[in-house]
Amino acid sequence: MNYPDTRLFIDGQWCDAASGRTLAVLNPATGQEIGRVAHADIADLDRALEAAQRGFELWRDTPALERSAVMRRAAALMRERAADIGALMTMEQGKPLAEAKAEATMSAEIIEWFAEEGRRVYGRVVPSRSLAVQQTVLRSPVGPVAAFTPWNFPINQVVRKLSAALATGCSMIVKAPEETPASPAALIQAFVDAGVPAGVIGLVYGNPAEISAYLIAHPVIRKITFTGSTPVGKQLAALAGTHMKRATMELGGHAPVIVAEDAQIDLAIKCAGAAKFRNAGQVCISPTRFLVHNSIRAEFAQKLARHAQSLKVGDGLAEGTAMGPLANARRLTAMAQFVDDARAKGAQIAAGGERIGSAGNFFAPTVLDEVPLEAAVFNQEPFGPLAAIRGFDRLEDAIAEANRLPYGLAGYAYTRSLKNAHLLAQRLELGMLWINQPALPWAEMPFGGIKDSGYGSEGGSEALEAYLNTKAVSILCA
Repeated sequence: MNYPDTRLFIDGQWCDAASGRTLAVLNPATGQEIGRVAHADIADLDRALEAAQRGFELWRDTPALERSAVMRRAAALMRERAADIGALMTMEQGKPLAEAKAEATMSAEIIEWFAEEGRRVYGRVVPSRSLAVQQTVLRSPVGPVAAFTPWNFPINQVVRKLSAALATGCSMIVKAPEETPASPAALIQAFVDAGVPAGVIGLVYGNPAEISAYLIAHPVIRKITFTGSTPVGKQLAALAGTHMKRATMELGGHAPVIVAEDAQIDLAIKCAGAAKFRNAGQVCISPTRFLVHNSIRAEFAQKLARHAQSLKVGDGLAEGTAMGPLANARRLTAMAQFVDDARAKGAQIAAGGERIGSAGNFFAPTVLDEVPLEAAVFNQEPFGPLAAIRGFDRLEDAIAEANRLPYGLAGYAYTRSLKNAHLLAQRLELGMLWINQPALPWAEMPFGGIKDSGYGSEGGSEALEAYLNTKAVSILCA
């Protein structure tokens, strides 16, 4: 299929930027330009803001049952179109086609869950201290929202935010990534075709710093939601605080994987290995720091290296590809720097460790063993296909190392001991923990981190709270 040029979506219409400016979209498997995306300027943002205010005033008064029905139609359309949308995503982002299709399909489940949960946003009646007084608590949508989303999951990171906003009666302007514009545009089109009124959803692309500064400060916007790096997230959170805007922040991670002495090694390899090299490691919850009991470390490293070497790396559209390219050339440079630094400090390369070919952004799935704590890869999020292993003797020491960094997004553990599992669940400083299983970020479960990995949730009923105001109402019956 042909890759389309992507336009802005403002006030119910697809349109070019007022200035006519566009940016190139590159295929990371080839490095070649495959399309263009419109570049919004302030004039475009002003139109989007005016539309978002009108859309909010309409959508907040639309009954929850009707909002739910529209969302369910959008979910059905995403399922019907998943194959085509997945192909677009693979072309612009690089992940294997199966992963891209799964992301598009899973978006339908997320939309449906929020569509139903939005029908259960209840207030409550509070018994009063006088029979002449009625006390109630009302819940109402916070208002127009600005969402800022990354390139690694072009649909998943939009649909979580958009579904929670629409379910509660908010409008939203999505600032989607310029690197991967077509797949989020296809998601928005599904909502449009499902009957979302004009102004309820806006979609813009352009200069991230300019757009975020303008939208966050603007009085129309009442909440922001951001997924991205910790440094940028801190800047946006500070700006939101300056203007007293509510914020949800899903920021960087450096997920520990604790493999206890009694772990099922093959299960750990199967689950953690698949999670590590999914989307070429460009996943905020990707396992990165493998803390393995010294009695089984050598066997674990050998088996993980064998798994990495078995993966077919190539164009995501090619049959049998298990891992695609990195998103851009900057990631190649970063991977090489992490590997060189670790090797210089004493780490052993058990698998990979180098770029593949000269065309496209391909890097071999890499396993580093005996990695010292001072290596950069054990302190900075690699965001790529690097697994770093070091041993431990006491589970308490592994927990201390897992908690050492300021990140607290996700973690993984493998043990056959219920006592160990409870200790890990209670002591690890994380927003999400999966024990003896792969990451399963279902829509009904909270999704978010603590510490420098952000605050707030983009899953579960908790996700709706950030989009709702609470109002106490007390009526004296005259």
